[in-house]
Amino acid sequence: MAEYILLMHDDSIADENAWEPYLRGLREAGIFDGGSAIGDGACMRKDGETVPVTKHLAGYIKVSADSIDQVKRLLTGNPVFEAGGTVEIRELPKSA
Repeated sequence: MAEYILLMHDDSIADENAWEPYLRGLREAGIFDGGSAIGDGACMRKDGETVPVTKHLAGYIKVSADSIDQVKRLLTGNPVFEAGGTVEIRELPKSA
């Protein structure tokens, strides 16, 4: 199984009551590997240059799945997706 991260964008108003049943379903399927809302932060560079943080990211969920197609099917019930918002899916490649 590969690991994926679902990045929730802040371009919708999700039903907050829908998170608990959605995450419970991922846990019961045995594919949930964590997640959280994303708060404010800072982008740091060694040369001291400041770069703005990516403001449109609101949270993430990490899952294990056989394919990106399986992860796409997991979007059903995701409160951001269901509200018409953007959920970015990225594979987390294993390091050698």
